[in-house]
Amino acid sequence: MAWRVPEHDNLPRHICEECRTVHYQNPRMIVGTLPVWEESQILLCRRAIEPRHGFWTVPCGFMENGETAEQGALRETTEEANARVTVRRLHCMYSIPHINQVYLVFLAELDDVDFYPGPESLEVRLFREDEIPWDEIAFSSVRFSLERYFEGLRDNIERTYTGSFIPQAR
Repeated sequence: MAWRVPEHDNLPRHICEECRTVHYQNPRMIVGTLPVWEESQILLCRRAIEPRHGFWTVPCGFMENGETAEQGALRETTEEANARVTVRRLHCMYSIPHINQVYLVFLAELDDVDFYPGPESLEVRLFREDEIPWDEIAFSSVRFSLERYFEGLRDNIERTYTGSFIPQAR
């Protein structure tokens, strides 16, 4: 393997020197839902796994090969919260380039309140905005998604948000 810029490219890549196959490394897609009940309550999951064990998140995880973003979001919602939802639209896209992740979070309505923790969750429950444990939110992408949802609800704006987390150099 060599580390060089392939012909007709602009970034260095791993290239097999025998067969000339270029081995691309691209961002990982994380997909999930922001499950809403009666507009004002959000379903959150307390993580039973690392990273951020014990912290709260929306149901989300790595997209699998062979599935659409929406299918992956629904799968993750079932795996983590055993919740049935109807996807309404893309709520936000959030990039974390230093760890090669892109989050796609879909706004979804809970079909009912018959949900319970999956193996990756310690507990799942509904929160109103003033009840959310903001200091215990697992990831910046989740905080961004929640803040934008409640901001849009207050301002009566329905849109797709974009954001990113780029750590400051020390």
